[in-house]
Amino acid sequence: MTSNKSQANSKTKTKKRSETEPSEQKPTTSNLEKFRFLTTRKDKVSLIILLFMTILLSLIETIGVGIIMPFITFASNPSMLINSKYGSMIYNLFDFSSTQQFMFVFSGALLAFYIFRSLYKILYDYSINLFAYRKYHDTSFRLFQKLLRTNYVDFVNKNSDLVRRNILNDAMSTSQFIRSFLFLYSEFFTIGCLYIILLKVSWKMTLVLTLMLTIKIFLVTKTISKSLGKRGAEKIKVEGGFLNLLSSTFGNFKIIKIKDSQEKLEQAFLDQGYNRAKIEVTTQTLMGMTRNILETLGFCILIASVAYVLYKYDDASAVLPIISMYALALYKVLPSVMKILDNYNSMKMNGKAIELVYEELKNIPRAEGDQPIHFHSQITLQDIHFAYQEDKKIISDFNLTIKKGEKIAFVGPSGAGKSTLVDIISGFYVPNSGKILVDDTPLTQDNIKSWRKKFGYIPQSIYLFDGTVAENIAFASEYDEEKIIQACKIAKIYDFLQEHDGIETHVGDGGIKLSGGQKQRIGIARAIYDNPEILVLDEATSALDNQTEAQIMDEIYELSQDKTLLVIAHRLSTVERCDRQITITPLTNAS
Repeated sequence: MTSNKSQANSKTKTKKRSETEPSEQKPTTSNLEKFRFLTTRKDKVSLIILLFMTILLSLIETIGVGIIMPFITFASNPSMLINSKYGSMIYNLFDFSSTQQFMFVFSGALLAFYIFRSLYKILYDYSINLFAYRKYHDTSFRLFQKLLRTNYVDFVNKNSDLVRRNILNDAMSTSQFIRSFLFLYSEFFTIGCLYIILLKVSWKMTLVLTLMLTIKIFLVTKTISKSLGKRGAEKIKVEGGFLNLLSSTFGNFKIIKIKDSQEKLEQAFLDQGYNRAKIEVTTQTLMGMTRNILETLGFCILIASVAYVLYKYDDASAVLPIISMYALALYKVLPSVMKILDNYNSMKMNGKAIELVYEELKNIPRAEGDQPIHFHSQITLQDIHFAYQEDKKIISDFNLTIKKGEKIAFVGPSGAGKSTLVDIISGFYVPNSGKILVDDTPLTQDNIKSWRKKFGYIPQSIYLFDGTVAENIAFASEYDEEKIIQACKIAKIYDFLQEHDGIETHVGDGGIKLSGGQKQRIGIARAIYDNPEILVLDEATSALDNQTEAQIMDEIYELSQDKTLLVIAHRLSTVERCDRQITITPLTNAS
């Protein structure tokens, strides 16, 4: 065996960006810019269609209110139909025999119109919800896609709980922001059309009512809405801590039992749950307060309007249509104002989420290519330099040639850079300088996916999700029962499975139902399932006892006879059958 020395220092973890700390809530306008960034060309077409649907809905709502005044007028005083310019024109056009016949037809047409209005409103609400929740699906997918495209250096510095929250909760909150935005502007259109009618009926009284509503809305947005924005930022922080608590509990269940820390964790759960509940209570109370204030104000305005009309005209029967008109208009306007405030408050609540989603999606990594790359002869590393941080090199001026079919062992102290070096060879890390040649073809971003497909990877810790053995082995590859059985036989796990439910045996969350050796064999079966050309063992047997390790290494050497084998290990017994041992030592100038 030959010895080829390189130097590397222990990994230095980069400082994680705190994703749980709520930043100061930015103005809604900036969030609308982020919303615009998140919309695709197809979304913009949908938004234009929704805009036209909104305009049509506003016209329908306006007609629905405006038509009530002539209906009540003609019903209470039929003689006014003949004196009305438009009423008499319609009356003569259809040649009605009496005003009673006209009112019957008018009533039927009005009934049909309100049925149509109701159906159109349902269609409109469905269209907005469809757009908003389709955006949830799209945003969630883009976040997941960003995660999969993230380079390995950035991935290891991510907090998995916050990533889950980002993909699930923050994407949903972004969808709620979009939904609230669309409904808010829908109500603006409706109020605008109704406002024009009210101005034509009595512009003085309408302006007075407008002033009263404006002052109230201003006070609400400056107090309640501001407070809701703060609650939204707090909610995101608390949810991040809550997810972290759950993950640490699931991942350390035995440690919890050993340390008898159930009560401590129960108290932590109670504290986190209390904080979540307190935020929700405050939020819902504030939003309910907005509705109650506006409802009270609405009744006061309605009573004042009736009193004003009676004072001005001194005859209730003569002004009954006007009173009815204002009553119905206010009946429509006040709920619209409340919806506007509710949706505005919802946007404030979800503003922080759209910030986080925007920050994640504004820089999407370039997609990796799968141009063909062939490995017939050798892998060559030329002048490789790598550092997690610019001033702290891990690998410096490293050169190595690996022949196809060679069994190479990388040995050295913990943290020296063995795994980092193999990750560079595997294409997980990109060297800061130098290049990797596969035969004579440089390894680049355009062929990296094809290169990685040639690898089978057996780590020290095998992660198994809660499913069957077959599902874990074929994970992310096409399911082939014969290939799964063959892989299990090669990995010497098939006989054990036959004593249970075969390849349909359930492994439990994290493989908790299996022993360490059984998990490792399933890891081997998964690594060889796609028949890779290169097999990597990253401390794959260090957690096993000597006998089990010897058995598994025998199996690995047997199945890798026609494969290139890269082994990272501490124990010399693990690598004694390798063709070469590459000793990695820490860089002496590392700080």
